[in-house]
Amino acid sequence: MENSADSRARRGRPRKAPEAQGTRQALLRVGLRYLTEKGYSSVGLEDVLVAAGVTKGSFYYHFGSKEAFGAALIAAYDDYFRAKLTVHFRWSDVTPLDRLRAFVTDAEEGMARHGFARGCLIGNLGQEMGALPETFRDMLRGVLEGWQALLADLLEEAVNAGQLRVGVVPAQAAAFFWTGWEGAVLRAKLDRSAAPLQLFADVFFALIEGERI
Repeated sequence: MENSADSRARRGRPRKAPEAQGTRQALLRVGLRYLTEKGYSSVGLEDVLVAAGVTKGSFYYHFGSKEAFGAALIAAYDDYFRAKLTVHFRWSDVTPLDRLRAFVTDAEEGMARHGFARGCLIGNLGQEMGALPETFRDMLRGVLEGWQALLADLLEEAVNAGQLRVGVVPAQAAAFFWTGWEGAVLRAKLDRSAAPLQLFADVFFALIEGERI
């Protein structure tokens, strides 16, 4: 009689071999690096394959097209960035606004580590939207709305802690933050300096805390 565990293992889709998973991760890792540096339109598939050490056949095993690859990169970047935001925003040992300041500092240090050559994948793609597959539009909007929701929750905590001036609406302030932050990241990449990030953060905190700018 067939072993029940063997029978269960054969049902459904076969599991991918560890080598296949490693290939997919290598492609995503290289793709994220290239797209945060150069953008979607400027990166050729051959560049990614050479850098990842992967054949074209292996690429198409995992991704049916460059568009599918781009969609996977958006999802992977969102997963990575949401995890980063969660670590900062749920750091309960400090006040809500100090958690946001810690995120800003971490972002500045991260860009500096890479010589300000890498920006935000979502912001980069948003700049290219006119040349991108239309399917990316809703994906990018959904990612930003997800980040805004996380920040709105944090700012709601700040309201309850008495850190924000009267009249600040967390959801609106969160949307304003990400709109301005993406522009500051782009300018930091252009200037190769953290100064645009620091300027935006200083103005944002002054606005929501009611300080004179």
